[in-house]
Amino acid sequence: MAFELPALAYAHAALEPHIDARTMEIHHGKHHQAYVTNLNNAIAGTDAEKMSIEDICKNISKFPVAVRNNGGGHYNHTMFWTIMAPNAGGAPTGDLAAAMDKAFGNFEEFKKQFAAAAATRFGSGWAWLCVKDDKSLCVCSTPNQDNPLMDIAECKGTPILGIDVWEHAYYLHYQNRRPDYVGAFWNVINWKQVAENYKKAL
Repeated sequence: MAFELPALAYAHAALEPHIDARTMEIHHGKHHQAYVTNLNNAIAGTDAEKMSIEDICKNISKFPVAVRNNGGGHYNHTMFWTIMAPNAGGAPTGDLAAAMDKAFGNFEEFKKQFAAAAATRFGSGWAWLCVKDDKSLCVCSTPNQDNPLMDIAECKGTPILGIDVWEHAYYLHYQNRRPDYVGAFWNVINWKQVAENYKKAL
């Protein structure tokens, strides 16, 4: 089965003023679509056609660079759209909040570490909140379209929250002000979905 571009659960303009409609249109409809198309082309006629995107990522060292770049792009963006929502933001509750307190001391300290990982990632990449093998939480970042599921990643774990810090994710609205974009991201995080991701990762 060929991979497909997932539909957004909200309108392009739904995340305004934090993320503008034009960026969402181009980011979802053009950039993510290109990753899907290129991934399907890269795996055509191979065993990878029968694999899930998660399994492809976990075994990424066995694949050509086109699969790494486009497979990562597809996995990362598919998660990215779901962990944002209109009228979202706030703070996590329940088990996720407790795990954050344990790992980082408190939510504010987590925010600081996550924002720093996003702001200081040189060039293009992602910042992540992950569940490690020992079930604890950690913050890290990866270059380009890599992610912590990949067997080549320096930081390993199951991502439950991620922010895209490629310029295409924010440049139309924020230009070179990446920290402003990261600051605005807190207003659109769908903590209910992140908590679901946390439960699944355990």
